[in-house]
Amino acid sequence: MPVPQLTEDEREWALSGLPDWSLRDDKLAIVRKFKFADFSQAFAFMTRVALLAEKHDHHPEWSNVYNWVEITLSTHDAGGLSQRDIDMATAIDGLG
Repeated sequence: MPVPQLTEDEREWALSGLPDWSLRDDKLAIVRKFKFADFSQAFAFMTRVALLAEKHDHHPEWSNVYNWVEITLSTHDAGGLSQRDIDMATAIDGLG
C-alpha cells in the first residue's frame, strides 16, 4: 500500500516542530547535519540511529566524515516526504 506524501501545508506544519531539519531544495526530503567531538561519538550516534531505523522500519540515507553525520530522510514509497520521515526525525532528535 502506498504511503501518502505530505501536502505543502502538512510539510510546513511538520517542519515547524523540527527546527534543526531543513527541507531539501527539491522538497522531497529533509536533511540535518550533526557535529560531534570525534569519530567515536559520531559512530556511536549512527549506531543509535540504526537501532531506531530498525524499530521504525524506516532507514535514512546518511554520510559520515570524521565527526560529522548528515542524515537525509525521504520515503521512497511516497515519492517524497511522508509522516514516516517526520516520525523518524522526531525520534532521532529525541536521542539527545
